[in-house]
Amino acid sequence: MNKRFSIVTAALLATVGITAPANTAKAESGLHPTLDTLFEPLLADPMEPRIAVMPKLGKKQLQLDIGTSADLYQNEKKTFAAGIDFATWSLLNRTSNFKFPVDSIDYLFGVNATFRRQLTDTLIPFDEAAVRVRWSHISAHFEDGHTDDAGEWLHPEESPFGIPFTYSREFINVTASLSSPGRRIYLGYQYMYHTIPDEISASSFQAGAEIGLPYDAYLAADFKLLPVWQWDEGKTDGYRGTWNLQAGMRLSSIGLDNVRVAANYFSGMSRHGMYFYKPESYTTLGMIVDL
Repeated sequence: MNKRFSIVTAALLATVGITAPANTAKAESGLHPTLDTLFEPLLADPMEPRIAVMPKLGKKQLQLDIGTSADLYQNEKKTFAAGIDFATWSLLNRTSNFKFPVDSIDYLFGVNATFRRQLTDTLIPFDEAAVRVRWSHISAHFEDGHTDDAGEWLHPEESPFGIPFTYSREFINVTASLSSPGRRIYLGYQYMYHTIPDEISASSFQAGAEIGLPYDAYLAADFKLLPVWQWDEGKTDGYRGTWNLQAGMRLSSIGLDNVRVAANYFSGMSRHGMYFYKPESYTTLGMIVDL
């Protein structure tokens, strides 16, 4: 773990060193951290760093996300940025007396770079192209309700690895998009160069679309091809499509441009690392804040 932390820390320091001017006086004006990132957050991607509270309809669970992306540096032409990502994705159980024990939680941190270009005199109906590259570490952990009063782990047979097990991944993610005001399409590829458990396919794929509607409403769809764990083979073999469909509305009418009320329909492989081998389907309705 310390080695992985040191690698990402070194990358972050290298990014700052490259983008910052040589002398101290200019360094203060060369770095301008901002949450207004050149690459706009993907609306329907459930793995995007964000702040969100999304109760599941018909289930006594809710999703609590806490995170954001920030650009540490943007060039004057707004064609290049270097930044950082931090995120947690928590699965909470809803119980009486307004208590929410944490079933599992995922942690992500990493660095990113964005390249953006304006498109002119093209035949395609978009006026901007962007590419975001991320280098990230993610780990997942069980929390409340998985041990008995004696501290023994419950239901180890429900996992192909027993319980508890270590979940850790390091990966590079590349997302390319075409956009115009009110619409965007994108494609993505993720390569995991290290993973625990092992025997997991290194590649996964992503595509999506977003379209703006009147009254600050929108529709968005995120689709991924994710590896499927085969219990009898002890490894992933093949892929399963994973959808997250989102309909939402930004609260711009009351001055909250970065706040949206959204409904999601999710179907596919779980986004939580401790359940990555489990398919699931559910609907959520809640609030998302894009810092």
